[in-house]
Amino acid sequence: MPTLDASTSHLLLIDFQARLMPAIHDGDTVTTQAAKLLSAARILDLPRSYTEQNAEKLGGTVANLAPEQGETVLSKMSFDACRNSAVTEDLSGNATLIVAGCEAHVCVLQTVLGLLDRGHRVAVAADATGSRTPANRDAALARMAAHGAEIVTTEMVLFEWLGTAEHAQFRAIMQLIK
Repeated sequence: MPTLDASTSHLLLIDFQARLMPAIHDGDTVTTQAAKLLSAARILDLPRSYTEQNAEKLGGTVANLAPEQGETVLSKMSFDACRNSAVTEDLSGNATLIVAGCEAHVCVLQTVLGLLDRGHRVAVAADATGSRTPANRDAALARMAAHGAEIVTTEMVLFEWLGTAEHAQFRAIMQLIK
């Protein structure tokens, strides 16, 4: 498959919620990497969406990933966000979905499988995706890959979005990596 193209990418952040993140193994690292993806998507003006699972119980999105005006927050109760018509409408089109989130083996896995089933190209940022246990995260990433998702890292995504060191936003994106 070709490299990720910023002009056809859409960042989907799944369930980075206040009451869930403290239970995620290495949760600070996971949210830090997701924040880099989010910042880069904002700098490059890429579409960005968030899901929140049962927000009444799990709280809203954590502060360092808080949605800004114009960014879509999609509430859901089903683990597969694609079972929610608002989500499928928001993610319609031929965009490549860059996915990060929690928990890898529940909502991220089921949503990625749903996106793949609907014909989307999906790239999952492994270092910005977590579960309560490493075994669950690793099994989920392997299963997603077996079904056709690309498993990438945050830096892979950022450099592929840029494509060249001559990109107008190269220095701004490099500040996220340092």
